[in-house]
Amino acid sequence: IVKKWVWWVKNPGFWRSEAQKSLQSVLDRKLNSNIAKNILFFLGDGMGITTYTAARILKGQLQNQTGEETVMTMDTFPSVGLVKTYSVDFQIPDSAATATAYLCGVKTNLNTIGVSAAARNGVCKTQKGNEVTSILKWAKDAGKSVGIVTTTRVQHATPAATYAHSASRKWYSDADMPDAAKNEGCTDIAAQLLKNIDIDVIIGGGRKYMTPKGTKDPEYPRDFFSRGKRKDGRNLIDEWKIMKTGKVAHYVWNKTDFDAVNPETTDYLMALFEPGDLRFEAERDPSMDPSIVETTEKAIRILQKNPKGFFLLVEGGRIDQAHHAGRAYMALHETVAFDYAIAKGLELTKEHETLTIVMADHSHTVTFNGYPFRGQSILGKSPLWATDLMPYTTLMYGNGPGHKITNGKRPDIKTKDYIQLSAVPTESATHSGEDVAVLARGPMAHLFQGVQEQNYIAHAMAYAACVGADLRHCQGKTKTSVDHTGFTENANVAGRPCGSVALLSSLLSVLLALTILM
Repeated sequence: IVKKWVWWVKNPGFWRSEAQKSLQSVLDRKLNSNIAKNILFFLGDGMGITTYTAARILKGQLQNQTGEETVMTMDTFPSVGLVKTYSVDFQIPDSAATATAYLCGVKTNLNTIGVSAAARNGVCKTQKGNEVTSILKWAKDAGKSVGIVTTTRVQHATPAATYAHSASRKWYSDADMPDAAKNEGCTDIAAQLLKNIDIDVIIGGGRKYMTPKGTKDPEYPRDFFSRGKRKDGRNLIDEWKIMKTGKVAHYVWNKTDFDAVNPETTDYLMALFEPGDLRFEAERDPSMDPSIVETTEKAIRILQKNPKGFFLLVEGGRIDQAHHAGRAYMALHETVAFDYAIAKGLELTKEHETLTIVMADHSHTVTFNGYPFRGQSILGKSPLWATDLMPYTTLMYGNGPGHKITNGKRPDIKTKDYIQLSAVPTESATHSGEDVAVLARGPMAHLFQGVQEQNYIAHAMAYAACVGADLRHCQGKTKTSVDHTGFTENANVAGRPCGSVALLSSLLSVLLALTILM
């Protein structure tokens, strides 16, 4: 393999041939202007460009390749753009403000969910009247099935922005809310999960926010910190079951029961596999918790039964959490698993009718440095040593818990639990503020190009699928036809009359024909 690789890189014909193949594939592209029956939205939380590149290399190296030449599933998306991530009040955002932007279509303030910038962080009374709805609700209102899949708790910032309105992203349960907020009528995020939108599929973690205080967890009955947190005595899991009476609805908390769920006969699924966030992919117990690939597949198979289509958010949420801890090993393995979930999504859907989006909400301070040799472990050391005569890793952080100097020296790299060195000591590594990538394929994927504000994403998705307020794209497309690009137009996928212009045109044609006959 090494000899073949050396011959390739030294042969200019190889590079010219590869470039010509890429050029021709771009020249052969045709715009898909169909109406998107389905929207499959993959969100890599904290998956900045550095993480994306490093994960590509790791994916290849896990397959005994050099890594750099690896083609991620994400790499195959023809439309690519950049998204500006700042929030209304901060240059560098958090996952709540960003999720509100790309899901609800408006930029807002740090730490707030599903509200406009008129709402202030942690101030309940300011959220009243300033609520904004998400594309998940727009899709549901259009008759589509909707779902959320995450590797974090389902009450976390990204999934919460699809259904909740909260002046604080931290109000997971009523126990997390100040008395003033509750007295002013604000509701915790977990309670809003049941109340605001009829969500068909809910998969992730977060059991402890759904049950009364002290309720023993079914998986960790002896762990005090895994027990229920609610002070209001409500068992939201039981309430959810009652709400679904008359429907085929399943609540599961382990892989055995999850695997037993038949998507062909299931109307609703709530799967909560941990009291809080799910385990890192590298530490996951496959006998207890399914992978993000498996959860994505189950969600799609349940949702795609709806002839009007679906909207599904799939979040690789623990990429971000690993970066906060300075654990690049975990972050990259989470990203590789995320890419495999994207591949599964493409496998289960049809490109002519499904708009698939991949993007990050924000980046992290992780850097890729040091002139490592081609094929060198992305999680290893640079061949260069620093002026303190110590090696350093290819990946490091601008800030975080990895700032450790012992007796004037930096620690050496050890295991997968190694925390990469950081320049500035902070308890948790922060986000970074550079633009992030958005990648798209399927109907109207060409809308996701150029440099855009983050709130543009929600509007572009809605336009492509004819949901929400802007229905221009579905006008004149109420019957199956083949457009000039060769793609098949979907037949009234929104499930409601649209295209009054087409109807008027048809009537005029009939009148004209009658006039000619007369």
